[in-house]
Amino acid sequence: MYDEPKASGVSRLAAWLGAVSLIVLASTGPLHRIGLFGLAGTFNLLKWAVYGALAAIVLAIIGIIVDVRREAPTSTALMAMLMSFIATGSIAALAWKASRVPPIHDVTTDTMQPPPFLAVLPLREGALNPVEYGGPDVAAQQKKAFPDIVPLTLKLPPARAFDRALAAARAMGWDLVASDPAGGRIEATATTFWFGFKDDVVIRVTPEPDGSRIDVRSLSRVGGGDIGANAARVRKYLAALKAS
Repeated sequence: MYDEPKASGVSRLAAWLGAVSLIVLASTGPLHRIGLFGLAGTFNLLKWAVYGALAAIVLAIIGIIVDVRREAPTSTALMAMLMSFIATGSIAALAWKASRVPPIHDVTTDTMQPPPFLAVLPLREGALNPVEYGGPDVAAQQKKAFPDIVPLTLKLPPARAFDRALAAARAMGWDLVASDPAGGRIEATATTFWFGFKDDVVIRVTPEPDGSRIDVRSLSRVGGGDIGANAARVRKYLAALKAS
């Protein structure tokens, strides 16, 4: 009886390496979220996962050539290539997204007088990013990339506007840190889903002749850039508040 040749050793190695790389890549977020790896360790895992996936692609190509010559099935090598493309493609997508936004981590509707952080300061102890605003350079980058991030005016008296702003903040699922109706200030912490990064948010409610002005600021604790996360958070909050 004729036995069909099995996938070559190089194809099996490619499949193993591709699977491990994909698993490592997928686990980086949860491992950081539970505190097993710090920021540096997490990015090292990501780096080595990408290296492993790239190596698996090279091995898979060699495996396909070897298996075709041996008239063996190429499914193992093709599966290795697919897993590796998923791993490298996800990182490439993040890199592409990062290239389309400025490398800033502080976004505010008021770049002249950003709402200050007060209550979250003890929680930010040891954070890599300071709470002091970056000044005109950061403001210019934000305005160019996110021109829609502007204050929101509600045709409500400050007390009612504050209540609505607070309800919208709670609806966002943030951890409320401070609520000061007299000062018109709300502070909260948002936690990203996958990596568990902590970003702090401050909301300021001030009286206007025709109602109340709402300003929002979102600041990451770590990372030189945020891949647009803070702008997206501010935008989503303002949209929810406007629709409420």
